[in-house]
Amino acid sequence: MIIYPAVDIREGRCVRLTQGEFNKETVYSDNPVEMALKWEKCGAQYLHVVDLDGARTGKAQNIAVVSEIAVKTGIPVQLGGGIRTIEMIETILSKGIERVILGTSAVKDPELVKRAVKTFENNVVIGIDAKDGLVAIEGWEKTSEFKAVDFAKKMEDLGVKTIIYTDISRDGMLTGPNLKAMEEMVKAVSIDIIASGGVGKIEDIKNLKEVGVSGVIVGRALYTGDVDLREAIEIGR
Repeated sequence: MIIYPAVDIREGRCVRLTQGEFNKETVYSDNPVEMALKWEKCGAQYLHVVDLDGARTGKAQNIAVVSEIAVKTGIPVQLGGGIRTIEMIETILSKGIERVILGTSAVKDPELVKRAVKTFENNVVIGIDAKDGLVAIEGWEKTSEFKAVDFAKKMEDLGVKTIIYTDISRDGMLTGPNLKAMEEMVKAVSIDIIASGGVGKIEDIKNLKEVGVSGVIVGRALYTGDVDLREAIEIGR
């Protein structure tokens, strides 16, 4: 199980939002590259980067910074936020970024997912962000009519190999992940599920491993020191 430290970028800084709300922001660093290098030194095998400006505007904004992170850390990076076209996917992957995450665009344009998976295969990951079991879109500011599990099955049918599943109600709250929802998702599909949202202590990582997810994204808990990355990686192994 891979542990993914999260680096969320907004207006060039490394921040965390609480429950995805833009007015509940904590700035942790003015330099996302330095933050990424810190996690790399702690043994991170993969980084999860979110372009919050892109998620909100619908157009990726921070590609240059994320590319710098990928080059300087030398470890794989997956990027989400505002990725809406095949051309944009191509541009991002050409900058040394390993994987792109499609969220809103996957809900609104399944044809894009089909084409992207056919062209870029495992370099395309789908982000499913759920609010009360329904898929949220546009920087989590709107909810679609799709049930998260049904949508995951649909994505699996399109050839998607990895899904990042976030429970928005738990995100940034440090209250523990929604284990029931994660387990339901793991059982519903036969592809890799990366859990996101709510990790607040090392115990949460042990519990998620038992649920059977292939990876865990850890954000605020790393920045507050509630979770030690080296210890988390050890458990993942």
